[in-house]
Amino acid sequence: MNDQPARAAALFDLRTVIAVLFGVYGVILTVLGIVGSSPEQLAKAGGIQLNLWTGIGMLVVAGLFVTWVVLRPAISAGAPADEG
Repeated sequence: MNDQPARAAALFDLRTVIAVLFGVYGVILTVLGIVGSSPEQLAKAGGIQLNLWTGIGMLVVAGLFVTWVVLRPAISAGAPADEG
């Protein structure tokens, strides 16, 4: 059984692209929130580590998108019906 078209459809699914973008930016912001917080930045944000919390939120959203892709995979319009 050749599932290359199904894999290509899943790889280029918009939900996958969005999940990757949220994941990359989420990792960057989380790392910046952990190691790159200065007292001036904390004072501007009212004592809240915005980079850290925003990064964690973006990682959660990326996880939700990945879960969505796994639970509801994309169906290719040109794929033949499974005969079995």
